[in-house]
Amino acid sequence: MPNTKSIHVPHLGGIDAAYQMPKEYDPAKPTVVLINAFTATSELYRQQFDDPQLSAKVNLVAIELLGHGQTRTSSEQWTYWDTAEMNLQVLDALGIVEAFVLGTSQGGWVTVQMALLRPDMIAGIIPLGTSMDAESDRSRKLDCWDGESIVSGFVNQWTVSKPVPNFEPGDDYCDALIGVGFNECSAEVHDFWRDSIKSNYRGDEGRRRLRMAAINLAERGPMHLRLPDVRCPVLWLHGTKDVVFSSANAAEEIKLFTQSQDARLVTIDGGAHFFELHSSNGGE
Repeated sequence: MPNTKSIHVPHLGGIDAAYQMPKEYDPAKPTVVLINAFTATSELYRQQFDDPQLSAKVNLVAIELLGHGQTRTSSEQWTYWDTAEMNLQVLDALGIVEAFVLGTSQGGWVTVQMALLRPDMIAGIIPLGTSMDAESDRSRKLDCWDGESIVSGFVNQWTVSKPVPNFEPGDDYCDALIGVGFNECSAEVHDFWRDSIKSNYRGDEGRRRLRMAAINLAERGPMHLRLPDVRCPVLWLHGTKDVVFSSANAAEEIKLFTQSQDARLVTIDGGAHFFELHSSNGGE
């Protein structure tokens, strides 16, 4: 990916963590860490990187999760908690002592995990289009997707007994992800993300990373009982047309941050699951 750098951190026996930081770190400005959605990359935040007004006010650092983008580890097994620890070690290595964290979808619960692991470092979190629950009956009753069944089907496709050196994610997977992420998008955006997914997960190494990333998504645990331990401010942004996690679910879960200094939900009128951050606000 353009402008992607890598930094080695010791977690899991060693991780080459990929990140984008378009400008030199300025300790006089606040820092916002950006965490991408499932099988996307730091390019999900290209508009923010290219916004001169935003970069003049804050340091932007996008870190690609384990199994995503150019981040690599020799470990075959990892969880979202491992990604959260990796992200914190990246910030330590960059000399960043305090940061806000923004995460889309799976990135949303990683923001919470980072705040739980290092409350001294995380000044506030901004979850986007996410859920703090497992893929549960409770969430489905609130019109969230049946993610475990959907994702498990792909995991079964990608589970094989022998290496697949010519592996490439199929159009069925790419179209499904792009469809639920954007609802509707231009042909240019669709082609960019289809090509990005196919090239990033090509070959047997790519299959293994993709499979474990999907297992993380399907088998993540709920965090409801941990949410009262988050004490930093929480600004939860949620699109009204998110077809993965519902606004009703977000409205229930924001109330679980009972010890946060300031926990609020802002709904984005017409926003999809991967909504654009400059969309007009509405709602709560």
